[in-house]
Amino acid sequence: MLFTGNFDPSKLVPDMKLSKSLLAFSFVGIAGAAFLFGNATSFFGGNNTPDPQKDAEIMRTVLDGLQRMHFQPKTLDDKFSKDLYRTYLEDLDGGKRFFTQEDIKAFEPFEELLDDQANAGTFTFFDVTVQRTEAALTKTQGWYREILGQKMDFSTNESVDMDGKKVKWPKNDAELRRRWEQMLKYEVLTRVIDEEDKQNKPDFKGEKKSFDTLEKESRAKVLDVYDKWYKRLQKMDRSRRMEMYLGSFTGIFDPHTGYYSPKEKEAFDIQMSGKLEGIGARLQSDGEKTTVTEIVPGGPAWKQGELQAKDVVVKVAQENEDYIDIMGWEIDDVVSKIRGKKGTSVRLTIQKPDGSTKEITIVRDVVIMEEGFAKSLILQADSQSDKIGYIYLPKFYADFTPQGETSCYEDVKKEVAKLKAENVSGIVLDLRNNGGGSLRDVVKMSGLFIESGPIVQVKSRNRRPDIMNDTDRDVEWGGPMVVMVNGGSASASEILAAALQDYKRALIVGSTSTYGKGTVQRFLNLDQLSGSESTKPLGEMKLTVQKFYRITGKTTQLEGVKPDIVLPDFYNLVDKGEGENEFALNSTTIDGVDFGQSAYILPDISTLRAASDKRVSADATFKKINENAVRLRKLKDERMYPLNADKFRTWSKKQDEESAQYEDMFKPISGFNVINLTADMSYIQVDTSRIARNEDWIKERQKDVQLFEAVRIINDMIRIDGVTKK
Repeated sequence: MLFTGNFDPSKLVPDMKLSKSLLAFSFVGIAGAAFLFGNATSFFGGNNTPDPQKDAEIMRTVLDGLQRMHFQPKTLDDKFSKDLYRTYLEDLDGGKRFFTQEDIKAFEPFEELLDDQANAGTFTFFDVTVQRTEAALTKTQGWYREILGQKMDFSTNESVDMDGKKVKWPKNDAELRRRWEQMLKYEVLTRVIDEEDKQNKPDFKGEKKSFDTLEKESRAKVLDVYDKWYKRLQKMDRSRRMEMYLGSFTGIFDPHTGYYSPKEKEAFDIQMSGKLEGIGARLQSDGEKTTVTEIVPGGPAWKQGELQAKDVVVKVAQENEDYIDIMGWEIDDVVSKIRGKKGTSVRLTIQKPDGSTKEITIVRDVVIMEEGFAKSLILQADSQSDKIGYIYLPKFYADFTPQGETSCYEDVKKEVAKLKAENVSGIVLDLRNNGGGSLRDVVKMSGLFIESGPIVQVKSRNRRPDIMNDTDRDVEWGGPMVVMVNGGSASASEILAAALQDYKRALIVGSTSTYGKGTVQRFLNLDQLSGSESTKPLGEMKLTVQKFYRITGKTTQLEGVKPDIVLPDFYNLVDKGEGENEFALNSTTIDGVDFGQSAYILPDISTLRAASDKRVSADATFKKINENAVRLRKLKDERMYPLNADKFRTWSKKQDEESAQYEDMFKPISGFNVINLTADMSYIQVDTSRIARNEDWIKERQKDVQLFEAVRIINDMIRIDGVTKK
């Protein structure tokens, strides 16, 4: 999720003649996928009536953008059609719980025609799937209500396969209904056995219920879950399903190319920048009530002071307009009414926990979601060790509006300055589970730790690589440094880790490899490719327009960054990362460039690795992590579950016993000191919620054995080369 500015789309391919405003920014990161049976909102206005003109214009602009701008465009042929056909059906019904082979037979004539339909701007296949989907929802809703309305028999010797990728499409309705019976029995039985386990614990208080009573109550709970799910599904109209079809279509080009409605793009921008315009309250919905879960410190609601956590929002009104009752609304729809432009007001009717109601007015403003930003701590392996600075960076965020209110580069630079003021002897930069972000910011951030030089090579289609350089010769931190990564560290995280590893500037520590995404994306507003005003808005498309390479010429695409020191991790034995995506771009290399730095050169890595390996091998927690990694690898392949109550109890007990060995394995580490910076205390203490979040954060860090080992590694670096504070 990584943007950069100053992008000239005319340089992508020789014949491109598009306005620079088409593509605002570029980014490198991982974005979540959306599927048909999800929870999203249509941007076409809730219309189920096909609009052939608009449909055709959307597809025309999508194809135009893909063919002209994508790094590696595909030919629309029968192979493409087959890939789209298969992928779209998997997205529609990956669990194989809605369609039968009879439905598939109705789809099969289109298997090699989807490329032709795309070129013609027609959607016959899509319309057939919409009709079949709606029929499947009506049919299966009747089934689950009927099945859950009757007592279930758990004495039979049967099992259920829950892996949708492995099972075949049911032959007919009878076989599909039987699958529903088995899936629902599994969900009910799981709840029954869980409740039995709670009742059998020594500290259980209350009336113990019989199996039959628990079975009846569990069926009611499952019914409620499915009714709420189907309520969301049945609200989805043709236009929302069209968004999902276009998402499957663009995803054939590569896993990071996708189609976004205006609402989805707005959500992406909020996640990217860490800011929004609204009231500063977190909400959740149970399908009926919308409840406030948290007030954002410093936000408009916090300043106004009347809205509190646990309040239920009953009605919403804009400025002087009439109130709208929002009971039963989906959370996306509620949020769309409460958010709004800075300076405008929203009126809320809220119900307090005591049942009283109140009307309040809140003036909207910019809300900064600070929990997603960089923050730091002081760490000591023991009271005698050097003070080590710790910077946590959850993503490479950036605000590309003219106001430019958020920048991870600026924030990390400030954190480094604060740590230097605390006289730390080394810095740990934690990029674990950092999925990426701003390309501009990662280049500038990497430059905080070297004098100047190339950071990454970025290559567009049919063009020579562009070398992105740090041009600022200032070194903000010139001392020992560790960068922590894991399998969730992607894109921008991999750029920084790779650059500092190639420069021998920082030691990379973590799981066996990072994610392995070596591509750059940018957004294209499809309206700017269309001359038809009557069909707008058409949405936006995120395109993979470039690949990036290490300064050595090697790639992180599929390969990832291999740490200098590998630490035990729960997922070290589980296949993960970019290579798991079917349509990932291939791994290639280019020529390297000259580079060098003298701010700090790592001491002998083999010595550091040997010392770390010795500590890790003797550590009981790391041993358990390795054992659990083996267990998780085994569980990933498990897909058959018993539906006989006795056999399920035995199976469940075994799973619980195995899992129990790894519960509470992370304890506060003796002697590991984790404290806040002096400069941060006034900010933390301004609000009780900030204080609570900070306390929880420190407690989690005190249990983090990987972080503890990273601190000990830096202590080794300091001891080996006698480095003093920089």
